[in-house]
Amino acid sequence: MRRAEPPSRRTVLAAAVAAAVTAGAGPAAAGPEAPVTTDAADPARAVPARTVDNRAWVSYGDWRGGTAKGTGAVAGTRPGLVIAKPAGTAAYTDPHTGKTAEWQYGTWTSPVHRLAVPAAEAIVSWNARTPAGTWIQIEIKGTYTDGTSTPWYVMARWAAGDQDIRRTSVDDQSDGKSTVWTDTLAIDDASTGLRLASCRLRLTLHRKPGTKATPTVWRLGVMGSDVPDRFTVPASVPGLAKELAVPRYSQEIHKGQYPEYDNGGEAWCSPTSSQMIIEYWGGRLTDGQLAWVDPSYADPQVCHAARYTYDYQYAGCGNWPFNAAYAATFKDLQGVVTRLGSLTELETLIAAGIPAITSQSFLKEELTGAGYGTAGHLMTVIGFTADGDVIANDPFSASNEAVRRVYRRREWENIWLRTKRYNASGKVVSGTGGVCYLYFPARPSKAQSKALTAVGVRV
Repeated sequence: MRRAEPPSRRTVLAAAVAAAVTAGAGPAAAGPEAPVTTDAADPARAVPARTVDNRAWVSYGDWRGGTAKGTGAVAGTRPGLVIAKPAGTAAYTDPHTGKTAEWQYGTWTSPVHRLAVPAAEAIVSWNARTPAGTWIQIEIKGTYTDGTSTPWYVMARWAAGDQDIRRTSVDDQSDGKSTVWTDTLAIDDASTGLRLASCRLRLTLHRKPGTKATPTVWRLGVMGSDVPDRFTVPASVPGLAKELAVPRYSQEIHKGQYPEYDNGGEAWCSPTSSQMIIEYWGGRLTDGQLAWVDPSYADPQVCHAARYTYDYQYAGCGNWPFNAAYAATFKDLQGVVTRLGSLTELETLIAAGIPAITSQSFLKEELTGAGYGTAGHLMTVIGFTADGDVIANDPFSASNEAVRRVYRRREWENIWLRTKRYNASGKVVSGTGGVCYLYFPARPSKAQSKALTAVGVRV
């Protein structure tokens, strides 16, 4: 759950403890619905036309295809980008510690990617290894549909650990046409028709001078989207009955733990959800990694996830790409942030054994059985009942045993996929438009690859 409504369609998640919404909503309203296409295998299952474009750089050829200054591509079972011969040395003053240090660096700039869906929003995600003494910076530069360009926006300064720099998003970035809101680049006024037509990404890899250490970036991607404004979405037809055996963890049993990482409880839905799926895929933390956690705390791995997804600028654990990057620090896992267009797409993933972490916001009365309302919350979708209802591991539960929930399909798909809603005061505010995190193996099976490709994610 999160702190406040941003001035954007984007709903920021899990920032600080927010009181559950209990008051009523304003009158129902119907918004424009997305055009639909027909599933050739089952014409009765209409699905929305795609409003999302994903581009990922993951292969040896990809890394050799960009513009490198001081970096180089490495081959192998998991190709990546590393520092080769540093391009130079630069000072960085960490705004969260006040410390200034010199760092050797190398850069890599992607080719221009023309978005198949001219985008109102763009989210960048990455998978990397950053051993002690290293960190990375991720930037994006877009070209608008009017022919002008954005500046280079910093989307993150990131390290898996926190001993060298404090991982951080960067506030106060805008050119009067677009603005960076924590982890999302958004057009300021999408009603004008202005969109991002293309973009480039830039990586800067850093290491301490005099060492041979290097970050390794395995995956870099950008998701551009233009989800239409809508209060309701078309109803989907159930097509799957399956439940995945995903561990269950409650965020609420951590209430009051580690104020320096946003105090546990309601603020930890994102890392708690991440840890569930990481462990589903076999990711485990060692006793040594967990030694810093108070031994009296249950499920110390959830505390660890909170610490290592924490964004020191945002002051919370709900930075979407930071969670995906954390998942990818576990052996043989990848993580991406994307948007899906329907429950049919989510069923495609579940059928292949891939659970998803979804973002939604709703009033208490809009989701039967939840018992709360929220301005933004993460859940882990683990399956569907025979009637098509959604089976979710909802971390906003009093205990681990209470985490498994079944939510009505029609209610759930609407609170997840809409982009507009009424809050408790009757004010029109943003919805999340189908945002989700997907974590999956570095070498997915044929069925998993097919499912990911079907929802627009390159493997």
